[in-house]
Amino acid sequence: MTTDQQKDQNRSIERTVAPPGQSAPASAAAGDLTARARIRDAAIRHFADDGYERTTIRAIAVTAGVSAGLLRHHFGSKEELRRACDEHIAETLRRINAQYLEDLTGAAADRRLVQPFERYIVRALAENSPSAAAIFDEMVTMTEHWLERADRARPGRPAVDRRIRAALVSAMASGIPLLHEQLSRTVGADIFGAEGGRLVALGLLDIYSHPLISAEDAAAGEAGLD
Repeated sequence: MTTDQQKDQNRSIERTVAPPGQSAPASAAAGDLTARARIRDAAIRHFADDGYERTTIRAIAVTAGVSAGLLRHHFGSKEELRRACDEHIAETLRRINAQYLEDLTGAAADRRLVQPFERYIVRALAENSPSAAAIFDEMVTMTEHWLERADRARPGRPAVDRRIRAALVSAMASGIPLLHEQLSRTVGADIFGAEGGRLVALGLLDIYSHPLISAEDAAAGEAGLD
């Protein structure tokens, strides 16, 4: 085994023992998940941490505790595995988004569930991977649901299409995990940790519930663009 292969294996074993941002194993033991789910979750971690091109089938298999042959049996190829990861993340985010639209109680705590996905999504967008467009479009569609509800209370017609506004909100939201090191430094806690995540959630709730500028200032700004 070469030095690089040994390092690759060591990183994979470390991920099995302690996921990013955690000092202890994940809440669900490896035996609680099917082999297919373990492979998918391991792939999400590797793609998020190492990027798609640098991630190997072997490294994912080691992290998942399965053979490379079993991985190929379930997913066929690395590309098909990435597609399965994309679908799983999109479905999970849709479910969580639907829950938040009904009730925001527990949103700060539940945010920890999507943090591994945030890293994956940001990596895909930063690398402009083949799945980047589909991921971003899904984010925009979910944001549109929030704006649709908010628009009902608006006294006038929005200046731009809802899809455009949803895309802007999604792009700004993507900057949080993208700049997690700088943001964690400013916040004073790792934003992927419990305390940092709580502060980010509180800050976002405050920002979204209080306008940054008045309607009059916005109208003056729009007039200046004509």
